[in-house]
Amino acid sequence: MLQTTERKENKMGIMPVHKLLINMSVPMMISMLVMALYNIIDSIFVSQINENALTALSLAFPIQNFMIAIANGTGVGINSLLSRSLGEKNYKEVNACATNGIFISFISSILFAIFGVFFAETYMLSQTDNPEIILYGTQYLRIISLFSIGVFMEITFERIIQSAGNTVYSMITQITGAVINIILDPIMIFGYFGFPAMGITGAALATVIGQIGAAALSIFFNLKKNPEVHITFKKFKPSVKTIKDIFAVGAPSFLMQSIGSVLTLFLNKLLIQFSTTAVSVLGVYFKLQSFIFMPVFGINNGMVPIIAYNYGARNKKRIMDTLKFSIFGATIIMVLGFAIFQLFPIQLLKLFNATPAMLEIGVPALRIISLCFVFAGFCIVVGSMFQALGNGLFSLINSITRQLILILPAAYLLSRTFGLTAIWFAYPIAEIGSLIITIFFLKRIYNQKIRPLED
Repeated sequence: MLQTTERKENKMGIMPVHKLLINMSVPMMISMLVMALYNIIDSIFVSQINENALTALSLAFPIQNFMIAIANGTGVGINSLLSRSLGEKNYKEVNACATNGIFISFISSILFAIFGVFFAETYMLSQTDNPEIILYGTQYLRIISLFSIGVFMEITFERIIQSAGNTVYSMITQITGAVINIILDPIMIFGYFGFPAMGITGAALATVIGQIGAAALSIFFNLKKNPEVHITFKKFKPSVKTIKDIFAVGAPSFLMQSIGSVLTLFLNKLLIQFSTTAVSVLGVYFKLQSFIFMPVFGINNGMVPIIAYNYGARNKKRIMDTLKFSIFGATIIMVLGFAIFQLFPIQLLKLFNATPAMLEIGVPALRIISLCFVFAGFCIVVGSMFQALGNGLFSLINSITRQLILILPAAYLLSRTFGLTAIWFAYPIAEIGSLIITIFFLKRIYNQKIRPLED
C-alpha cells in the first residue's frame, strides 16, 4: 500500500546508538526511579501502622509480583514482536500484535479479580496464623486483585508505545500513576482532608487508583501520539498465531518473574520460622533494592526495542553497540547501589520505622545480599537481549537455575547449618552461578544469531 511505503524511517534504525539508547532509556530510568520511590514511600507509610502491616505486605508480595509478572511477560512479548515487525516494515503484524496483546491482558485481569474475591484469605491463611497479619493481607490482596485491570492496561499500553520508540510518553504515564499513589497514600491510610482513616485498605486503594489513572493516560497517548500503531477492535478476532508469537517471547519473561514469586514465597516460609521480623526485613530489602534495579530495568526497556528493531533490519553493529553501552550503564548503577547498601544500611532501615530487632537482622542482611549487585547488572542486560532476539528460553533457564536450583537449596542448607544470618549469603552465591551461565549463553547466541548478520 502507498501509505506503508511513505512511512518515514524509524529513529531506531538511523540515530547514533549511544544517543538513541540515552534517548530511549533515560525517560524509562526516570519513570522507573519514580516507581521505585513510590514503592519505598508506600511501605514507609504502611510501616507507620505497625510492623504486622509491613509483614502483611511482605507476605502479599508474591501474589502482587505474580500479577505484575504476567503483565510484564505479555508486555515483553508485545515489545519484541512489535519492534521486530516495525523493523521489517510489516505494519499489519504491528497492529495485530497490539490488539491481541491488549486482549491477553484483559483476560488476565479478569482471572485475578476472581482470585481476589474467592481466594485472597485462603492464601494468607496458608502463610501465617497471626490474625492481624491475615486480616491486613486479605484486605490488601482483595483490592489490588479486584482492580488489577489498571496495572494490566497500564503496562500493556506503555509497552506498545515504547515499541515504536516513544519512551517519553511512557515515562509521563508511569510518573503520573506513581505521583497519584504517593499523594493518596497518606490521605487514605491516615484519613486526611475529610477522608476516613482506612489503614492498609487505603494503601491498596491508593495503589489501584494510581494504576488506573496511568492506564487511562497511556491509552490516550497511544491513540493520539503513536501513528505507527493503529489500535482498533472493530471486527476483532483473537489471532492464535499472534498470541502464540507473543507468548513465545513473553512466556519466559513471565516465568522468570513468577519464579521470583515462588522464591519469595518459600523464603518467607523459611524466615518466618525464625521471626516475623525476618520476613519484614526481606520485604524491606525488596523495596530498597528496587531503587537500584529499576534504573537498570529502564535501560533494558530502552534497549529491547532497539535490539529487536535492528535484528529485524539485520544490522549487526547497532545490536552490539547497544548491548555494550547498556552493560556499561547497568554496571555503573549496580556498583553505586552496592556502595549505598554497604555504607548506609542503618539509615535505610530506619526509613521503615525499624525496631532494634529489625536493625539487628537487617543490617547484615543488606550488606550480604548487596554483594550480588556487582554481577547482576551484566546478567540482567544480557538476559533482556536474549528476549529481544526471541531467545527468552535462555533467560528462563538462567532464572530457574539461579532462583530455584541455587538460592533456595543454599538458603535452606545455610539456615539449618549456620542460622538466620547465613541465609542471606545464598544471593551472592547464586549470582556467581548466574554470571557463568549468562556468559555461556551469550557466546552461543552470538554465534547463532548475531555473527551471521551483515555489518
